[in-house]
Amino acid sequence: MSKRDYYEVLGVSRTAAADEIRKAYKKLARQYHPDVKPSDPNAAKTFAEITEAWEVLGDEEKRKKYDQFGHGFQGAGGPFPGGHPFQGFQGAGGQIDLEDILGGMFGGGGGGRQRGGRPKKGEDTRAEITVPFAVAAEGGEHGLTLQQGNRTERLTVRIPAGIDHGQTIRLAGQGSPGSGGAPAGDLLVTVQIAPHPWFRRDGSHLLVDVPVTPSEAALGARVDVPTLSEGPVVLNIPAGTSSGARLRLRGKGLKHPKTGERGDQFVVLKISVPTSLSDDARLLYQRLAEVCPDNPRASLWKS
Repeated sequence: MSKRDYYEVLGVSRTAAADEIRKAYKKLARQYHPDVKPSDPNAAKTFAEITEAWEVLGDEEKRKKYDQFGHGFQGAGGPFPGGHPFQGFQGAGGQIDLEDILGGMFGGGGGGRQRGGRPKKGEDTRAEITVPFAVAAEGGEHGLTLQQGNRTERLTVRIPAGIDHGQTIRLAGQGSPGSGGAPAGDLLVTVQIAPHPWFRRDGSHLLVDVPVTPSEAALGARVDVPTLSEGPVVLNIPAGTSSGARLRLRGKGLKHPKTGERGDQFVVLKISVPTSLSDDARLLYQRLAEVCPDNPRASLWKS
């Protein structure tokens, strides 16, 4: 198959000025560069044809010989006997860097394009936030301030209900900028959870310590206990409950992040004795010891 006329390849007339030829080549090179059309199997072939035409028409001496003798001006070997159009080439203004030709196409002139590389997605970046216990339990929003060079950026992070300490939330497209027009990376936000003054977590369950008096534990009682999502509720303490016993409040724990079902809340009873006694109270405790002489440690240490 015979080669196309170089002027036809670049879309210029045979009387075109050198600057016009250069502009035509740069426009076509941007359009057909393989990095721009990675899925086009013909892009590399077309780009090589354009570059070959520029190699000849962009050089004053080669152009004169081509105008006189056509494609045979350098013999059967063509204008590239010792190289390949992708390896760099000489033009009317000396050696031309592909970055000079294609720089604006990949995010700005000069250094905007990574040498020899395709457009590349930006790197993922990381940040850390500490959210209130209730926000982590029930879900909500939390602000995040990022410093990007001289620019301060404020983001809102959506916190899913039931997120656990140390888990990560991904914010798509909020990471480092991509190169060559590729998308930015993601921002990975690690969530730390602030402690609560009363509650602690056990998976999807909540635990809260509730102090009771010796008489409440011995005789039974109805006491108010806090819940995270519903405020205080009344709890029945059975008579004869020991310190450390766990009483369950079903469905008053944390939402499961996937199922949305709530765990339970466990009330851990702590028998609290007074640090000082009045004379009357002391007499009553002495009387109690006389009428209830059982030793709770009597069989504990026997083998």
